[in-house]
Amino acid sequence: MVNCTEPDIHQALQAIANGVSVRKASKQWGVPRATLYDRMHGRECRKAAFSPLQRLSQTQENQLTEWVLIQDALGLPPTHSQIKQFAQRMLAVKGDHVPLGKHWMQAFLRRNPAIRTQKCYHRDSTRANGASTEVIRPWFKNFFLPEIQAIKPANRYNMDEAGIMEGLGENGLVVGNAERRSVQKKMPGSRVWTSFIECVSATGTSLPPLVIFKGKSVQQQWFPQDLSDFRDWQFTATKNDWTSDKTAVEWLEKLFIPRTRPSDLTERRLLVLDGHGSHETVDFMYLCYQHKIHLLYLPPHTSHVLQPLHLSVFSPLKHYYRKQIGFLSLLTDSSPVGKQNFLSCYQKAREQALSASNIKGGWKATGLWPVSVAKPLLSPLLLENSNKGKKNAKNSHNAFNSPFYINDWQSEISQIAWSTPRRPHQDLKVQVLQFNQLDDDVPTKRLLFRKITKGFDEKDGLLAKAQLQIQALQTQLEGVRPKKRKKAGWLRTDRFGQTYYRDYRAKHGLKAIAPPLQPK
Repeated sequence: MVNCTEPDIHQALQAIANGVSVRKASKQWGVPRATLYDRMHGRECRKAAFSPLQRLSQTQENQLTEWVLIQDALGLPPTHSQIKQFAQRMLAVKGDHVPLGKHWMQAFLRRNPAIRTQKCYHRDSTRANGASTEVIRPWFKNFFLPEIQAIKPANRYNMDEAGIMEGLGENGLVVGNAERRSVQKKMPGSRVWTSFIECVSATGTSLPPLVIFKGKSVQQQWFPQDLSDFRDWQFTATKNDWTSDKTAVEWLEKLFIPRTRPSDLTERRLLVLDGHGSHETVDFMYLCYQHKIHLLYLPPHTSHVLQPLHLSVFSPLKHYYRKQIGFLSLLTDSSPVGKQNFLSCYQKAREQALSASNIKGGWKATGLWPVSVAKPLLSPLLLENSNKGKKNAKNSHNAFNSPFYINDWQSEISQIAWSTPRRPHQDLKVQVLQFNQLDDDVPTKRLLFRKITKGFDEKDGLLAKAQLQIQALQTQLEGVRPKKRKKAGWLRTDRFGQTYYRDYRAKHGLKAIAPPLQPK
C-alpha cells in the first residue's frame, strides 16, 4: 500500500495543472494515479469528506488549536479535560448539549497534528527558590511572542488582590509623657479583614475596584448615604472574604471585560496575574478565550519583583489608608470603624495611591512596559541581588586581613572603635593579627585585651545557655516519644454529605459529578 500525504497529493495536482502528465506526476510525488484521477474529478480528501460528521467544524477546531498553542507558549498548557470542556461549550452556543464521545479527544489530536499530548513536569513552588534569574529570564520570552507583541500598551493590564484590616492603624512616632518609655495609642477597634481586587493598565489608568466583604451577602447598612464616590465600584461578599472561583468570573464579566473593551473588536488584550486557583478555572479561562484576552501568569513567588500593583501601588495604598484611619481616630475616639468608615478611608487612600505616575512606575520598574528584562534582573529584591550585601561584607573582611590594611592600621588606630568579637574563629584571629602589628606603648592594647576577654565571657554564657536548652529539649522529646499502641475499641465515623453542581451542569447538558471533598 502506497503511503502519501495530503501535501504530496497537492503538489502532484499542481504539477498536472502546469502541464505534467498524470503518469509522471504520480511517479515523481509517489501518489497513485487512481487517487489523482479521483481528485481531478472532484472527489474530496478523507478529512474534508468526513468533516460534516465532526461535532466541531474545521474552523472551530482551528480556533481551539490556536488557543492551545498560545496557552502552551504562555506556560499553562491545558489538559485533555479542559480542552474537552471548551469544545463542549462551543457546542452549547449552537444549542448542542449532547456530551462528546470518549474518543473525541484522540480524534481531535489526529486531525490537528500541530498539537500533541506531552508529559507535564510541574515545578513545586517551594523549589522555585523565589525570584531568580533562572525563573525570570525564560518567563520574559512570552512578551516576544508575535501574539503578545502585537498588543497595544493600552490593552495590557495587571490585576491583583490584596487585603486590609478595617481598623488597622499605623505605628509610628507620637508625643507623650517623657517619664514613660513607650505609649499606646487608641485606634478604631474593628479587626475585620476586607479584601479588594484592583486592575491597572500600562498607560497609567485604573479600573474601579471590586471590594470583597466577609459575609453571606452584601448588606445595605454597610454603605454611607452618599454613594457618589462609589458609583462605579463593585461589591460582593464571600465566606472567607477572599476571592472564590465565582467571584473571579464575576469580576471578569462585570468589570474587566466591559470596561476594557477596545474600540476595534479585533484587538486582543493581555492580562498579567498570579497563579491563584480562581484564575485557572475553566470558566475563567474560557471567558477570556471568548473575548480575545491572553492570560499571562506570573511565576510563583515573584509578585514582589514582577507585579506592577505589588511594586508601586499597594504599598502606598495601605500607607494612605492607615493615615486616614489615624485621622479618623482623632474624631471617633477609637469607636469601631465599621464598613461605612472603611469605605470612606479606602476611597480617599485610593485617590492618592492610584495615580498615573505610580501605576506607570510599577510597569516600568518590573520591566513589563516598556518591556525590559534588565529591570527585574537588576532589582535589589531579586534573590541573587539580595545576597550581594553578604558578599560585600565577606570581601571587606578579606580586605581587613590584607597587608596594606595592616601596615596602614597604626596611623588610624586612634580613630578605630574596637568591637567585641562575636565570631571567635574570625574576629579574634583578625584582632590578634592587628594587635601584633602595634608598637609596645599603645593604649589600645589594654582595650583590646578587655574586648577579647569580654568576647570569651559572652561565648561561655551562650554555651551554658545552649546546654540548658539541649537538656530541656531532651526532656520534651521523652514526653512526645511514641508509646506502645493500645486498642481503643470500634470507632464509628459518619460519611460526609456530597453536593452536586446540578444547576450549572444541567444548563450545559453535562452529567453531574461530585466535587472533591473539602475538609471541615
